[in-house]
Amino acid sequence: MGMWASLDPMWEMPAEKRIFGAVLLFSWTVYLWETFLAQRQRRIYKTTTHVPMELGQIIDSETFEKSRLYQLDKSTFSFWSGLYSEIEGTITQSLVFLLMATLFSALTGLPWSLYNTFVIEEKHGFNQQTLGFFMKDAIKKFIVTQCILLPVSSLLLYIIKIGGDYFFIYAWLFTLAVSLVLVTIYADYIAPLFDKFTPLPEGKLKQEIEIMAKSIDFPLTKVYVVEGSKRSSHSNAYFYGFFKNKRIVLFDTLLEEYSVLNKDIREESGMEPRNDGEGDSEEIKAKVKNKKQGCNNEEVLAVLGHELGHWKLGHTVKNIIISQMNSFLCFFLFAALSGRKELFAAFGFFDSQPTLIGLLIIFQFIFSPYNEVLSFCLTVLSRRFEFQADAFAKKLGKAKDLYSALIKLNKDNLGFPVSDWLFSMWHYSHPPLIERLQALKNSKQD
Repeated sequence: MGMWASLDPMWEMPAEKRIFGAVLLFSWTVYLWETFLAQRQRRIYKTTTHVPMELGQIIDSETFEKSRLYQLDKSTFSFWSGLYSEIEGTITQSLVFLLMATLFSALTGLPWSLYNTFVIEEKHGFNQQTLGFFMKDAIKKFIVTQCILLPVSSLLLYIIKIGGDYFFIYAWLFTLAVSLVLVTIYADYIAPLFDKFTPLPEGKLKQEIEIMAKSIDFPLTKVYVVEGSKRSSHSNAYFYGFFKNKRIVLFDTLLEEYSVLNKDIREESGMEPRNDGEGDSEEIKAKVKNKKQGCNNEEVLAVLGHELGHWKLGHTVKNIIISQMNSFLCFFLFAALSGRKELFAAFGFFDSQPTLIGLLIIFQFIFSPYNEVLSFCLTVLSRRFEFQADAFAKKLGKAKDLYSALIKLNKDNLGFPVSDWLFSMWHYSHPPLIERLQALKNSKQD
């Protein structure tokens, strides 16, 4: 028999060892699956060196190659950082990690964040931050996070402690209230700690936004432009607020008139920065056309039509409901499992069962299979919502402008338009560009 006699069959192992082994096995299974998907997509990046025929009139070969190289570097970075995270998670399933998780994660994640920002993003022209700004921002984020996390965690643990048999209901209601408060105050009180928000000036764009909002009964109160360009040249737009107090936020990088890149082109040529482009020489106009970032007013309206479609079609409410149902289920299962001593023993807690540790064990490890399935289902649902929002924008008469806006945004963000179908299905919350363009193509307005 030799060495084999000393190895217990799995079914003869103590419960805590079986649990730990199952958790560890699943963790690495998920990692290997994600690596498999990533390698499939990486092969696409490597082999797709020419613009697809469907996009031949849309994306030039230079932009296509830039986006291919950008995504290839991002893929390499994700592989190594993911491998590190997996090893870190395996090694630190212990008391020291659980007690020092927040600070430890902040410090160990810093080099990866620095590399991503000052190597990957810098190399491909997206980073706008200095090292000093980055470090100041990281410290500020850590402090703000702790100011929120520590009091909320303390109150949650207290509720669990005094809640009796139905503590999971009270805990869920508490987290629901906290999430609603954070969503309400985030843009007004938290986000301005990091970025500058200014009201969109009076003018044609603001008037058209207000008209469109009114046409679908969107209770718009304010429109802001956020100075996202001081961090990155990536662009975005979103809305927030409850009930009759909705606000729209546009990144300055989304707007041609506000784009720092467009102004820099004129400044480099010895011209005064302009918002309207009138009076520029043909040479300046040619440079701006070739390097222009962001969308024109009609395209911005089309993007907002898509975003407002999410609101009009109830996608926002549906996502909140799904999130809260999931939260309630998690607390309910925590209540059912938190008394199991073998769970704590599997992670080294033989003589005590700290509530916080129990939350971490059950939410982070025991729920891993469920979270993977849920994440995939939400990705599928999100893609469906995106197609529906595109269709809503078409009904507003914005199909042609949304079509061109999607192309510009894909170009500005160096999004690679070709995806492995399995990688895309598992990871992409938004449909690939080609699929969205095909859905819009037949309905474009001349």
